[in-house]
Amino acid sequence: MNKITSLVAAPCQHDHAQCVSDALAAAEQVCERAGVRLTTLRRRVLELVWQSHRPMGAYDLLDILAREDDRRPAPPTVYRALDFLQEQGLVHRIASLNAFIGCASPEHVHQGHFLICRNCRVAFELDQSLIQPAISKVAEQLGFTVESETVEIAGLCTRCREAA
Repeated sequence: MNKITSLVAAPCQHDHAQCVSDALAAAEQVCERAGVRLTTLRRRVLELVWQSHRPMGAYDLLDILAREDDRRPAPPTVYRALDFLQEQGLVHRIASLNAFIGCASPEHVHQGHFLICRNCRVAFELDQSLIQPAISKVAEQLGFTVESETVEIAGLCTRCREAA
């Protein structure tokens, strides 16, 4: 099974509890190496982001946190946690959805490239080893300096296409 095939199958056919556990363990290692703290709130926000392969918005996270604790955290608190997680490479922001998804490879600094199902909103992070060099090559040929990149491709996942 190649990397893309395994990514596409992953949201439907894997041990999701292990997936979340692995993500949290990786986050602990990334934060330890960087000398930063993965606070209780940051860890909980990351855990919530990883609970599905669907991008989560800040207000979705706020609602869940409020139900868990009977007091609604202030939006800036959750945004600061998300900013921290993004700075550490633990989550990616899906710009087209204004939402966040866990990073499958936080040990490697990279931009996220995604296939996003327009029906169920599952997002698949692609192996960027072919995409990013292509962007860099064309930019260099044009004398263009890339400051940020967003690659988000909308379509239908296998499950939604088969259900239609």
